[in-house]
Amino acid sequence: MIANKKPYVIAGKKVIMDYARVYCDTPEKLLKSPLFLELADRFVEKMAAKGSALFAFLMDALPQMKRNDLSSYLVNLFRLLSSYSAEEIIAMNRDYEPVLSRRGELHELVEELYNFWRRFERFLYLEAPKRHEATNSELHGVQFIKSNEDFKNLVLYVYRRVAENITGDTPRVYRQLPSGANMGMLIEHVDWVCPERYAGLAKIPFIRLSLVNPPVILYPRSNKRKGAFEEIGDISNDMLRLDPAEWFCFPAKVGELTAFIYFHQDFISHALSLSNLFEIASYKDIHEKKPDLIMAFGVQGDGLKSHTVFYEDRENDILTGLVGYCEEVDYFGYFKKMALTLHNIAMLKRGRLPIHGAMVHIKLKDGNEANIVIVGDSGAGKSETIEAFRTLTSEEICDMKIIFDDMGSLGIDGKGRISGYGTEIGAFVRIDDLEAGYAYEEIDRSIFMNPDKTNARLIIPVTRYNHVVKGYPVHFFLYANNYEQIDGDHAAVEVLNSCEGALNVFRSAARLAKGTTDEKGLVHTYFANPFGAPQRRQMHEKEAESYFNHMFRTGVKVGQIRTRLGIEGFEQIGPRAAATGLLKFIRQTQH
Repeated sequence: MIANKKPYVIAGKKVIMDYARVYCDTPEKLLKSPLFLELADRFVEKMAAKGSALFAFLMDALPQMKRNDLSSYLVNLFRLLSSYSAEEIIAMNRDYEPVLSRRGELHELVEELYNFWRRFERFLYLEAPKRHEATNSELHGVQFIKSNEDFKNLVLYVYRRVAENITGDTPRVYRQLPSGANMGMLIEHVDWVCPERYAGLAKIPFIRLSLVNPPVILYPRSNKRKGAFEEIGDISNDMLRLDPAEWFCFPAKVGELTAFIYFHQDFISHALSLSNLFEIASYKDIHEKKPDLIMAFGVQGDGLKSHTVFYEDRENDILTGLVGYCEEVDYFGYFKKMALTLHNIAMLKRGRLPIHGAMVHIKLKDGNEANIVIVGDSGAGKSETIEAFRTLTSEEICDMKIIFDDMGSLGIDGKGRISGYGTEIGAFVRIDDLEAGYAYEEIDRSIFMNPDKTNARLIIPVTRYNHVVKGYPVHFFLYANNYEQIDGDHAAVEVLNSCEGALNVFRSAARLAKGTTDEKGLVHTYFANPFGAPQRRQMHEKEAESYFNHMFRTGVKVGQIRTRLGIEGFEQIGPRAAATGLLKFIRQTQH
């Protein structure tokens, strides 16, 4: 067990619980717990601050009671109500009669307290014993899953029992609301090859299993990403001296690379949302191994020149990213894009060309097959066009596999073919740009972020890790043009006939900004990829020229696809028309 780690933390809208230390298996233990008392106290404080009718009810029923005693009074009352009816309690203790005699208002107070709890983003973790050869790690996973279910059921049971003993009636409709943890994690201390520079990370536990109880709806304080990731010349030991009582590590497989993504507990909602985006690295990827990438999210101190920086540790062959602790970075895009920036620089060092885009394998009902890469920066329409293929599946496509949805790389396989490799098993997409109703069709496995705001997002698994790292030969390599209007689906795809002309289109990477970043209007991003390409422009330029020449020599169709995603009124129509036009083009060129 980690020294100084608290049994639970309430930080803003989050409740983070160490299940081993807040463990409750009976209503009595739950209602006697320090966490429940603090929640009751916060609830009373909120009612008092609002001047709510329920607070007025308590003051009217208990005129002699001091404000500081209200929480304890209510907790004791709820403990009795978990076992006895209102009539039985009054017969035992007249102190509770003033409140119990007004059952309608008391019942409403219980409902509001229950809703107050459920409005928190709730996280549960359990620490597994350090692994030995004889340890049955699967057993700890089974126990953790059961613990999560037990906790959810206990909260629901106590709420219903208290409500029924107040009203003297049983409900005729039972709503199985998610009342336990939204997300959970089984953590474990694992020994890894830790260079001296990173000694401050050695005692931080790794996530070995995560639980998501969808639909999860999160409300981070920021809703877009700003600025670029800056390179720094060195990192000090102080920057990576992290408190194990407040930090965890999500070990991710970013493509074929292993990334140790450390995060401060205040950013736990984003970190556990990575479960829908990256494969969790296996024990053998961590134990006595050195990671390819290290990232620390929520670093505090004065050493950072900006909120998002990275460092290439050539001595240890590790790329390290640091994200400062501030409200501005409370957005999932910073987690995702920092990890992918580090990945892209690593790929360039290995002679691959990083791609900010999406890749899909499709097989048409007429027998034609194609592997398609669509390149574009945020809001260009690459993900939305691939999602549009889903709506055409029953009509024209008999099989579809997503290889990557946002970031990948090009390499040359053993047969000399340009092949695409991915990074993520999930997608982080704008809800507004999806086909109407799609987000709700996938609600049972999704994580929603700020669904009521501009740039509302959905994190959803879209593929399997074996497809991500397999390597699929590229047949079509297209730039997502989101700003030009077209006349008919047939004009959606344009093949570029010269290598230099194609390089210029991709270098320029023009697009209409969609509000996903702080950019506005028609903007240009070098190769549509601010994540590694401009930071290593000379290296990237050399690889880009080599790969584009290879594509033209080997018959890969290079061009652009007009998604019209940036044109008002075409947010859904444009990507669907682009997908339809591309299918027609595939039939024409594959016959």
